[in-house]
Amino acid sequence: MQSPVPTVTIALAGAEFGWGSTGKLSSLITTLRDRSPVPLRFVGIASGLSRSLLSAHGIDHWYDAPADDGQAVAEVARREDVRAGLVVLEGPAAVALEAAGVPTVFVDSLPFLWTKGDRDSLPTDVSVYCAQRCVDLPDECREVLASITNLRWVEAVTAVPQGDGSSAPAAGSGRGIPVRRALVSLGGLRSPSLADWTSYPRLVVPAALSALESFGVEEVHVAGNLPAGFSPGAKAPSPMRVSYGPLGHEAFLDRLADTDVLLTSPGLTTLLEAGARATPTVCLPPQNLSQIFNGRFHSRAVGADVRVGWPDQVFAEADVLRDRTTSEEAALRLIYAGIAAAAEEHGTHTRTQVRDGILAALRRARAGAGWTGLVDTVGRGGAAQVADHVLDLVLRAPTAARG
Repeated sequence: MQSPVPTVTIALAGAEFGWGSTGKLSSLITTLRDRSPVPLRFVGIASGLSRSLLSAHGIDHWYDAPADDGQAVAEVARREDVRAGLVVLEGPAAVALEAAGVPTVFVDSLPFLWTKGDRDSLPTDVSVYCAQRCVDLPDECREVLASITNLRWVEAVTAVPQGDGSSAPAAGSGRGIPVRRALVSLGGLRSPSLADWTSYPRLVVPAALSALESFGVEEVHVAGNLPAGFSPGAKAPSPMRVSYGPLGHEAFLDRLADTDVLLTSPGLTTLLEAGARATPTVCLPPQNLSQIFNGRFHSRAVGADVRVGWPDQVFAEADVLRDRTTSEEAALRLIYAGIAAAAEEHGTHTRTQVRDGILAALRRARAGAGWTGLVDTVGRGGAAQVADHVLDLVLRAPTAARG
């Protein structure tokens, strides 16, 4: 009788910063299971924001070990006989796994963001450092990336239609399409350095709903981990039906496939997944530094100005981009302070300006664009490429049968 094939354990970790890491981990887990010649099981480290959204993937166990606690991570690796690590944008977790003797693949979807002030936060000596292709790579990033030992460029790491392309819609312009259903996506709304993350939705959600109503939308869902009891404020009765609530990754993709227009804070994973489905997309004002770049890249790639910026009284993007040369944290402080002050000091005026910007962007979107432009630029095969790097580490490592 043939012996059973041993099961191999992979440790996962994602950044506690929005839901981009969660979306990538979701795509990568599915791809790994599809491509692996051996049975796989997964354990998670930290990543509290990811747990509920990855519940459908059968993660064997989540550990509360802090990502930067080398001793705790090493104990998890020993206890679970971890053979490889897969980390998305959480540098300390990758460093801790490598220090524990676990070869690790680190996925960096934001290589265009880093300057010399961020170098120490990046796992430059990880076993495989997968940087996702981007529309543009600023000069200040090149020196940082050149210091990475095992850099591999990969295409977009997203759940995108694969194969012969028959499952993906054609890259239509969007002209003449009735806009009845809309999806508003706010992402994870969380940053480790952000004490109050209600300011952004308090400014943006009422503005978006008002713009969509004026645009003639009949039904809209607002997705994101909104604060408990969140309300966009009192408004007159409206025929537009509005629902709220977070969506798991698969549920989000299902909703995305059934929507006429997406309004999203410009997280890169969301923009790529929408582009893969040719969904008309408007970028809401950015929540953080990377989203400034993402919104610009998206508008350039689709060939239409469908990006909504903040009014100058919130913050000037030129000031933010100047401060990023110090570090990402310096730029984030300026962004967060501006949004918080706007929500408290002149919220009504700012919401009106944002509403007008969204409505104008919706009208430009209706005029047409090449909605697959972003994903066409950076490619669609990143999930398979990263998975193959992980499996290469797994198959090179000794395995032990589990009882």
